[in-house]
Amino acid sequence: MELVLLVSCSFLLVALMKFLYDYLWRPLRIQYILNSQGIKGPPYRFIHGNNKEVVKMEKEALSKTLDLTHDIFPVVRPHLSSWINRYGKNYLYWNGVRAQLVISEPELVKEVLKNSEKAIPKKKPSIYASKLVGNGLVSLEGEKWARQRKLANYVFHGENLKNMTPAVIASVETMLEKWKGREGKEIEVFQEFRLLTSEVISRTAFGSSYLEGEKIFDMLNKLLIIMSRNMFKTSIPFIHKLWKSEELAKEIQDCVVKIVKKREDKVVIGEADSFGNDFLGLLVHASHDSDEKNRLSLEDLVDECKTFYLAGQETVNSLLAWTVLLLAIHGDWQEKARREAIQIFGNQIPDLEGIAKLKTMTMIINETLRLYGPLTLFLREVGREVQLGKLVLPANIDLLVPNMALQHDPHLWGDDVHLFKPERFAEGIARATKYNSAAFFPFGLGPRSCVGMNFATTETKIALSMILQRYTFTLSPAYVHSPMSIITLRPRHGIQILLQSLHNYAYSTEPLRTWGSTQ
Repeated sequence: MELVLLVSCSFLLVALMKFLYDYLWRPLRIQYILNSQGIKGPPYRFIHGNNKEVVKMEKEALSKTLDLTHDIFPVVRPHLSSWINRYGKNYLYWNGVRAQLVISEPELVKEVLKNSEKAIPKKKPSIYASKLVGNGLVSLEGEKWARQRKLANYVFHGENLKNMTPAVIASVETMLEKWKGREGKEIEVFQEFRLLTSEVISRTAFGSSYLEGEKIFDMLNKLLIIMSRNMFKTSIPFIHKLWKSEELAKEIQDCVVKIVKKREDKVVIGEADSFGNDFLGLLVHASHDSDEKNRLSLEDLVDECKTFYLAGQETVNSLLAWTVLLLAIHGDWQEKARREAIQIFGNQIPDLEGIAKLKTMTMIINETLRLYGPLTLFLREVGREVQLGKLVLPANIDLLVPNMALQHDPHLWGDDVHLFKPERFAEGIARATKYNSAAFFPFGLGPRSCVGMNFATTETKIALSMILQRYTFTLSPAYVHSPMSIITLRPRHGIQILLQSLHNYAYSTEPLRTWGSTQ
C-alpha cells in the first residue's frame, strides 16, 4: 500500500513539474531570451497566453460599423495591428503557451520566407487544420513535398494551363447565362463567384462538374468554420466539436475515394487508356507507381485533393469578389478595364494570348491583391536555434508574417497607402514601391509560394473580361463593408452589386459567341 502511494505521489510530482515547465518556465524563458534582444510584446499570461486579449479585440472590431474604407488591417487582424503600433514591426505574443514572433520588417520577411536551410519550415497544422488539409502540399516538407510540388507545377503551368482555358470560359458562360434578365437587380457576387470557382476547379483539376464535388465543398466549408471558431481556444477542445471535424474529414475521404474509383474503373473496363493528365489523373497515376518508394498512398491522395479543392476555390473566389467591389466603387477604373478588354477581344471570347496583353487589368488585380489579398498572413516555425538578421531565435517558436501589414504600410507605399491606385503597378511589381519585393507578396515568396498563382490570376482575368464585355456594375446601397478572414479574406455580409447591360451604352457589342461555337 505504501509503495502504491509512493509511486502515485512520484507520478503526480513528475506530472506537476512537467506542467510547470511547459506552462510557466519555458514561456518565461523564451520571453526573456527575446526581450533581451529588443523584442517586446504583451506579457505571457499563465496557460492562456494573450488569447483572451485577442478574442476581446476581435469581438470589438466585428461589433463596429466600418465606413467604406480600404484601411482594413485594424478590423481584419486587430491584435496584430494594435501590437505592431505599440511594440514595433517585430514583436512577441502568445497563442496559449506557444510563442508567436511576428515579423513585418521587409528584409527579415524575405529571409524567413526564402529560407532554404530547413531551419524555418512550414508550421505543422493545428488539430483542426489537419482535418482540413491533412498532409497535403500546404503542410508537407522534404522529399515528399518536392514530389508533390513537381506534380502540381506540371498541372498549373505551360500547355496544361492553356488546355484549362476552355473549361474556365465554359464555367463563366454558365454563370453569365444565369445573369440574363437580372439587369437593374441586385446580385450577391461573392456567392456567385463561389459557385463559379468551385465549378472551375472541379472541371480543370478533377475532370468533373461542381455537382459531383458539391458535397466536398460544403463539408470543407464546415471544417473551415469549426477551425476558425477554435483558433484562439487554449482549453482542451470540446469532444463533440473534434468528433464533428473527424466525421466531416471521413465523409470527405469517402467522396474523394468514389471519384478516384470512378477514374480507375474507366481504365479497367477500357473506356480510357490512361488516368488522365489533369491533377486527379496525375495523383491516381502516382498512387499506382511501380516503385513503392514513390507510390502515393490513398491518404496522401485524399489530402492533396482536399488541399486543391479548397485552395483552388477559396483564393480565386476572394480575389474576384474584392476586385469587382473595387471596380464597382471606382467606375473610372472599371471603364478603363472594359475599354481594354473590348479593344483586345472585341466581342469574342478571351484567349491566353490576349490575356497576356491586359496591362490595365493586371494593375487593377495587383492593387486588389495589395489591399484585399486572399491571404492575410503566413506561418512558419523555428525547427532549431537559428539566426535571423541580428536575432538569435530559440527552437520551437512560431514565426508569423502578416503580409497585410506590409501591404498597408505607409512607410513602404506612401501616405496614400489606403487609396485604390492601380497606377502604382504601371511599371510592374518591382517598381511599385521604392523598397524590395517583400513589400508585396500576396501569394507568398520563395520555394513555398502558391503553385496555383498563375492559374488564379488567369482565371480572374478571363472572368472579369467576360463580365466587362457585357455589363457595367455599381455597388448596391445594401452593401455593408465588413471584411473578415477565415483562411482567406471574405466579405462577412457578401458583396451586392447592380448590373446594367452594355446594350444601353454607346459602344454596345454583339453577344459573345459561346466556346462551343468556336470549336
